Amino acid sequence: MARAILMVLDSVGCGGAPDAGEFGDEGSNTFGHIAIACAQGRAEEGRSGPLLVPNLAAMGLGSATRLASGIDLPGFDETHGGLWGAATEVSRGKDTPSGHWELAGVPVPWDWHYFPQSDPAIPAEVTDLLIERADLPGTLCNAHSSGMPVLHEYGMEHIESGKPILYTSADSVLQIAAHETHFGLERLMEVCEIAAGIVHPMLVGRVIARPFVGESQEDFSRTPNRRDLAIAPPEDTLLDRVVAAGGTTHAVGKIGDIFSHRGISNLSKGKDDMALLDATLDLLDSAGDGDFIFANYVEFDSLYGHQRDVSGYARALEAFDARLPEVLARLRPGDLLFLTADHGNDPTWEGTDHTRERVPLLGAAPGMAAREIGIVGFADVGETLAAHLGLAPGKHGRSFL
Repeated sequence: MARAILMVLDSVGCGGAPDAGEFGDEGSNTFGHIAIACAQGRAEEGRSGPLLVPNLAAMGLGSATRLASGIDLPGFDETHGGLWGAATEVSRGKDTPSGHWELAGVPVPWDWHYFPQSDPAIPAEVTDLLIERADLPGTLCNAHSSGMPVLHEYGMEHIESGKPILYTSADSVLQIAAHETHFGLERLMEVCEIAAGIVHPMLVGRVIARPFVGESQEDFSRTPNRRDLAIAPPEDTLLDRVVAAGGTTHAVGKIGDIFSHRGISNLSKGKDDMALLDATLDLLDSAGDGDFIFANYVEFDSLYGHQRDVSGYARALEAFDARLPEVLARLRPGDLLFLTADHGNDPTWEGTDHTRERVPLLGAAPGMAAREIGIVGFADVGETLAAHLGLAPGKHGRSFL
């Protein structure tokens, strides 16, 4: 029997989304611009020279980027060893749930609620209810920002006042940061649960708990105990369908949170992407026939894309690429692996938010002949994996195999 593996390199887009201009992102290209910056010597912190990702290149990453966006990447005239193409999203968002749900066969049928670019961005009808229901002394920030800047600006005041730090972004999200010791991790999760009850009915996609540690502005750092409280998908995803057919699903990283833990048989966490990759390798050794492994590697996005750190993003791609042979060596006859992304987060782009892009789609299977699959839809990825597992067709997308 078959196994299906979907590995999401969070935010590793490849440009070319036909509606990028509607999001203010026309011309963005996460992988393409990183590769060009490296070739031009503009990503030299902790690494040097052209981007070295020979294994991803051999799977067709350079060609997928050219197909998606027409961008020419020096040094990526590779020989392909499997399926390669690019995928276009139809859901009206460039956020994590939209991308992952659609990859799992369910486009988002509604428009998300986004907090405005105003001061405050998070309105009093939200913060007042949260303060009342969670018995808080108040809140801090309540604006558009990103993770480390809010800690630097409000971390000490938070510790002294006991007020959690609330912020948002261009995504449909409410993020709540609090100190693991001074505020308490359990208390933070309780506040986030209350906040989810307030904003989910507004169609705000996620409330994210952002715990941190440190005793001064200089040494504040976020911990691995992040939790995403997401709205549940509107219909059964590939995860639900696999379980209903008697298979087992293995969620690696934040996949469980993204899908509100629906259709999840087993969950693996890790302190960083290398630990999550270790967990994936263990599952490739142990998962049975008919199983589905669904993994997310978040640090490309969380540590480097939002921080607009080109060198860091390049280092992360090179580190992942160096371990990719370990993944490919564990594929069994009957396995089908796809590497892809959920959106872009171009570290050369303005601002700190995700970018609307197509994503690369690279496939591998023992004995598979190399071929281009062209530009497909996100939902086609899920339907192809479903067909590979022998499941009945879903409502969205189609298998391209």
